[in-house]
Amino acid sequence: MMRDLATPAPAVSILTPAFDVARYVGAAVDSALAQSFPDWEMLVVDDGSRDGTAEVVAAREDKRIRLIRQENAGVSAARSRAMAEARGEAVLFLDADDWLAPDALERLMVALASMPAAIAAHGAYAVMAEAARPGDPPLRLKGAPGLSGDLLDRLLVQNLFVNGGHMLIRREAIQAAGPFLPHLRYGEDWEYWIRLALQGPFVAVEDTEPVLFVRERQGSAYRRMARDPSAFAPAMAAIYANPLLAERLGPQRLAQMRRRAEAENAWIVGRELIRHGDRAAGLGRLRASVAAAPSPKRALLLAAAHALPLLPRPLHGPFVAYPG
Repeated sequence: MMRDLATPAPAVSILTPAFDVARYVGAAVDSALAQSFPDWEMLVVDDGSRDGTAEVVAAREDKRIRLIRQENAGVSAARSRAMAEARGEAVLFLDADDWLAPDALERLMVALASMPAAIAAHGAYAVMAEAARPGDPPLRLKGAPGLSGDLLDRLLVQNLFVNGGHMLIRREAIQAAGPFLPHLRYGEDWEYWIRLALQGPFVAVEDTEPVLFVRERQGSAYRRMARDPSAFAPAMAAIYANPLLAERLGPQRLAQMRRRAEAENAWIVGRELIRHGDRAAGLGRLRASVAAAPSPKRALLLAAAHALPLLPRPLHGPFVAYPG
């Protein structure tokens, strides 16, 4: 991360990769402009958009906003490009189709300051409909309390964070972790959080009010790829090939964590297959997951998944079908 010594570095760098999001990116930028904590810069990397994304960003005339344009190289490369030019003492990765609560940076800064040893602070988030605007009611809320301390073991099993928009990361941790891996198109953030967790603990914002609002988009990478077992393979390979993990955990413990992660991935694939309408294949994946890593909660959810045709839609819970 380069620093411009001619002007004081801002406290926070908001880094936003953007590809064909002209419909949404204005809300993301406007949420930065509305922050109660004013000492920030925002770097938006237009990753080869063809729909006027750059023009939407350029229309917001504020010296704290920088627009960087590049040929399409993928979300990991766009994030890394922004990291290389960021000057802030802390970093937040805001996706271009999401937006921040007006006091998000302020609350995350307070949380980070409360634990000097923490490498990052994170808060709750709200999941929003694709066409939602700021102020609309959320589809569901996800709280943050309880996710403080050493999260490495938990992260090795599953990605605990929806994305980087509800996480404020110290500059030193970003520098030590290095760039995102450009060959990863799915799970690239999960792999990165694990590299961060190797450095130290996380701290959660104390309250459960969302700091981030996340659009549940039909064309999102998760919606497209989470039902495909092969989509998890590159990230899994990168995570479990990290030599620092073998040093920290030892080969036997690391192999155990990988088996748990594979069972968790199978659960996600099964759930997403059901949500996309392929119930038979989805149930098979769920059964394999519970067989590999049994738990009372998952056993109950598996029974509920088998009973879906008998249950009204409001009781379908995590297996509710996607619209359309």
